[in-house]
Order: sequence, then structure tokens, then C-alpha cells
Amino acid sequence: MSTGPGIPSAPAPASDTDIRNDTSTDPSTDPSTDPSTDPGTDADTSADKDTDTSADTDVDTRAPREDPRSKRRSSAMFASLKVRNYRLFFLGQVVSNTGTWMQRIAQDWLVLSLTGSATAVGVTTALQFLPMLLFGLYGGVLVDRLPKRRTLLFTQSAMGLAGIALAVLTLTGRVEVWHVYLAAFTVGLAAVVDNPARQSFVSEMVGPDQLQNAVSLNSANFQSARMVGPAVAGLLITGVGTGWAFLFNGLSFLAPIAGLLLMRPRELHAVERAPRGKGQLREGLRYVAGRPELIWPIVLVGFIGTFSFNFPVYLSAFVADVFHAGAGTYSLFNTLMAVGSVTGALLAARRGTATMRVLSAAALLFGALEMVAAVTPSLWMFALLMIPIGLFGMTVNVTANTGIQLATDPAMRGRVLALYMMVFLGGSPVGAPLVGWITDTYGARVGLAAGGAVAALAATVIGVVLARTGGLRLSMRWDAGRPRLRFVPRQVSGEERERESAGEAVVGAARR
Repeated sequence: MSTGPGIPSAPAPASDTDIRNDTSTDPSTDPSTDPSTDPGTDADTSADKDTDTSADTDVDTRAPREDPRSKRRSSAMFASLKVRNYRLFFLGQVVSNTGTWMQRIAQDWLVLSLTGSATAVGVTTALQFLPMLLFGLYGGVLVDRLPKRRTLLFTQSAMGLAGIALAVLTLTGRVEVWHVYLAAFTVGLAAVVDNPARQSFVSEMVGPDQLQNAVSLNSANFQSARMVGPAVAGLLITGVGTGWAFLFNGLSFLAPIAGLLLMRPRELHAVERAPRGKGQLREGLRYVAGRPELIWPIVLVGFIGTFSFNFPVYLSAFVADVFHAGAGTYSLFNTLMAVGSVTGALLAARRGTATMRVLSAAALLFGALEMVAAVTPSLWMFALLMIPIGLFGMTVNVTANTGIQLATDPAMRGRVLALYMMVFLGGSPVGAPLVGWITDTYGARVGLAAGGAVAALAATVIGVVLARTGGLRLSMRWDAGRPRLRFVPRQVSGEERERESAGEAVVGAARR
């Protein structure tokens, strides 16, 4: 992914946008409250001031005045859509993502209808993400070598053909469960290259200044489709059958293909592609291993992606075994989760920060809410909990994705993002069948509670490790009547300093 023409490496990320331990204690310096840190707002500032000045003589002084900061934030939230190439990409993905969510719902429901087993749903999910686990890193190497626009034309076409083939089999009444398995595996193979290419192509379209905003809007795009797709899929499944949902998904890929063809290549931010060579895979792994701002977010999302994000298994089991409902309820759960996910993505686009503190806190709350939902007795209470679960789950995703991209050299971005996607999505072949077995054996509530416990525990352990290695401690204070938790520098006592000095003296003597 490029950061601009002729730039050989990524600019050093600003400290407020790094994945890091945030030790800020002054609210006035928090970028989330400072509109000047939002990308794309500098050019608007003077215009806002001029407008306010000229309007002072006409506006009734008794009327409440609009806060110019909120105006600039709203503008910055959608700033990257001003770029024509990205706007074409974004609109194409709106249609394609809607079809993708329709196929996911139809695919899970079809497998459940054919087999009656949550484990079979887990196997389908596992097969879709197994190629990412097996070949994800090699996909990243290819993405760093190949032109991303042409690569995406190929992968999007392959995914569309897979959807159409499954639609034909279903509509003709010849579909069997192994057909669904094969289609899921085929889509997974295309995603090995498509995911890192699509993620890294964002920077080539918008450049480094709008990267945070564009990544967040991509997530909002995907999750907005999650609100529409499941609802439409539920209507199609109950009305005319699952085959039509598969057909819509296959045809929906025409939109992103058209968007890619209509782009102006000269307006892309060129990036020098990696040449063919030996050891590029090992080079990418060494690059990540030597950078804490990359390795810890990847470890955290690995645990969450493997054990806590298996919602096709969880939700289908809750619908069938706990609430004894149908496809409409399954679609409702997914739609409400998407409402929270869109909210989380838009808040991330507005916030403009990607700190390790935000990532750890969101992961902890995500896991805790899953455990609460696991013991919720009412269908409607469970459904409403899908909103905050989606919000904090998306906050984890966007914060980790943005921080990793901003901290990575453009020449390495395909490999780093492939590793990130391999860990986040490729863990499903391990986690989904295991979670499916736990759900079938011990019940849906135990399965969901176990996934939430893993997320909460991973967030807590990694947060403590990062705090200790960074010389931080957890502090709580009351702010406007509410408790506020934050990491602050750990104060070393005189006795600890004496022990450290004595240890250093012993080491020095031993070296002499």
C-alpha cells in the first residue's frame, strides 16, 4: 500500500495515532477531543472562521450557536469520500458487501437445514477461512509484488462466479452439503489474496493523510451492509428460498468490478512493488516480531478471532436451541449487531486515534458483554445486547487494523496485513469446529460464555504485560462523578531503586 508517490517508507506514525500505551493525563491534549488532529480539517478551519465572523451580525444572539468543532468533525468523518477513486471503490463495496452478508446468512441457514448440526456450520466457517490459515502469508507476498487494482479484478470475479455456481445448484434442487463446503473453500482461496490486496489498496487510493478515515469508513461500509444483507436474506429465505440470496451475491460483484474499471490510474498514489526474491516471507515475520506495536495487536486479535468471533455458530445455535425461532430471528440478531458495528466504525473515523489502551479496553468489554449475553434469559434482551457487542467488536477490529497499517512500511504492508488477516480470520478453522463442538455438547450458553471469557482474559493479560513492560500502572480517579481508568507511569520506591542499583552493580562487577 502506498503512502504517496515516491515515498520509500511509511512516515513515522504520530504518537497519538500509534498502537501504544497512552500515558496522557491531560484531557486537553487528548486527540479525541481536539479537532485539529482529525485528518482533512486544516483546510476547513479558516473557512469556518470566516463564516462565523460574517454571520455574527445576522444571527440572534439569544439563539444557541453551532459548535464549529462538531461541524469540522462531521466533515472529517467522511473526508476520504472526496477522493474520486475511493468513492467508486466505496460504492462498489456497498453493493458487494450486501451480497456477501446475504450469502453468509443463506449459507449458514442452508447448512443448518441440511444437517441440523451447529458443528456442520462451524465446519463451513472453518473451510472458508482455512485457506487464509494455510496460505495467508504467501498471499501477502504476492500482494506486495502484484499491481493491486488488477489483482482485485481477478479475485472479485472469482468470488462472484462461486456465488453464481452455488445459486444454480440450490435453485435446481441439487445442492448437497459438500457443495456448500466446496463453495466456502473456493471463496476462502480467493480471499487469501483479495483481503490483503483490498486492505492495502486503500492507501493507494487516498494516501497517508486519509488512511485512518478510509479504513474506518471501509469497516462502516461492511457493517452497514450487514444491516441490510441479513434482513433481505431473511425475506428471501422465508419467501422464495436460499438460492436467490446466492444469486444476488454472485451478481453483486459486478459493482466493485465496474468501480475498479472506472478508476483513474494516474490519480492513484504509486508505490514501488517488492521485487521477486527469496526469503521475503521470513523477512515479513522478522519485521513484525521486532515491533511491539505490531505483534501485540496481532496476538490479541488472534485470540478473539479464533474463539470469540464465531457468531455464525453462536447465533444459529441460540436461534435453534435456546429461543426455538427461525431465519427471521437469526437475521435480526445479525442486523442489530451490525447497528453496533457501524456505530463503532463511525466513532473510530471521528476519533482519529488508535491506541493500545483503546484496543485493550474494547476487547475486555467485548468479552464481558458476550458472557452477559450468554446468561440472558429473554430473546429481546439478548437481541439488544448484540448492539454493544457489535460496537466494541468493531472498535477492536478498526483500532488494530488502523494502528498496524500506520506503523508499517509500505513495502511490507501486504505481508503484515496478510499476517494480521491470517491470525484474525485464519484462526476460525481451529476455533469454529471447537466452539461448535462445545456448543453441541454443553449448550449454546456455555459456548458463548467460553468465547467471551477468552476475549476478556486475553485483553487483561496483554494489557498487564504491556503496562509492566512500559513501566506503567493502572490508576482510577473520579472525573465529573464518574470513575476513569487509565495507565500512568509507575512510581518506583526508594527500596526498589536501591535493589535495582545493587543488581546493576553486581552485573557490572560480573562483567569486569
